[in-house]
Amino acid sequence: MLSNIIKNIYLSDKIDISDKGIKITGELSENEWFEALSYCNNMSEKIQWVIGELLIYGEKKKYRKYEEMIASSNYKYQTLRNIKSVTERVELSRRQDSLTFSHHQEVAKLEPEKQKEFLDRASDERLSVRELRSEIRKDSLTDKVPEFPKGKYRIIYADPPWQYNDKQDISALGGATKHYPTMSIPELCSLPVPSITDQNAVLFLWVTSPFLEDSFQVINAWGFKYRTSIVWDKDAHNMGHYVSVRHEFLLICVQGSCTPDTNKLFHSVVTLKRDNIHSHKPEFFREMIDRMYFNGNKIDLFARTKPTDQWEVWGNQCL
Repeated sequence: MLSNIIKNIYLSDKIDISDKGIKITGELSENEWFEALSYCNNMSEKIQWVIGELLIYGEKKKYRKYEEMIASSNYKYQTLRNIKSVTERVELSRRQDSLTFSHHQEVAKLEPEKQKEFLDRASDERLSVRELRSEIRKDSLTDKVPEFPKGKYRIIYADPPWQYNDKQDISALGGATKHYPTMSIPELCSLPVPSITDQNAVLFLWVTSPFLEDSFQVINAWGFKYRTSIVWDKDAHNMGHYVSVRHEFLLICVQGSCTPDTNKLFHSVVTLKRDNIHSHKPEFFREMIDRMYFNGNKIDLFARTKPTDQWEVWGNQCL
């Protein structure tokens, strides 16, 4: 297979080819060398489209050896699943020769019109995959996020969409970007939270361990100072790079003076099982804040709930 593909570069008289590799037997000019390398580099990129189309065809035909082939492939099952998913979603007419498969992967979840719009932009403006992802995220936030609140609030509860550097593909279960548009630290810092904050206010900020250090940039940019924290023990293990992570932090920060309205001390470690909704926080914590602070206006930023008599909400996933 490899030899049949590479022989098409018109240099078979100067290159001995086997399925294990090549041996250069003749003298290659600089142009011939560049042509050979460019061709192979291009094939390594385009081969994913070939694999995707063949996977779609084999599944459609219900070929007996379909699952056997996947099981014996040098690719991981999830990688093949992702290749097939992108190939199905991005039709041939919208694919751009000048862009990588990874560029197309970034737009695969979008509607066809949006796919074409962003692929055209990526090609014309020579956007990297990271830059394309950023542009898609900005567009999504512009479309969905309502106008930022204009009132004043004593209690601010926030669960930011932290932008991880994970590389979860679009068909995997994990990866924050699969579930909602994420925001970088500079984007979070630039939110006009100070404009809605009372002179004396408290911020309850959700943060995971990887962002614990960076979160202080956001806290300071919003005009608050860190005071203490609550640990949510999810009573279930989760994958991590160094340890099995089963907790998140709820940081308590203040502007001015804003001690609780009650003398009751609440536990700093709360053990509650998580549900199956990505990044969803138990209602217990808002109820706990209600018991700590019963005076003043309250707002839930990046909320996933409906407004109540006690709470106003803001975000692109409000129910």
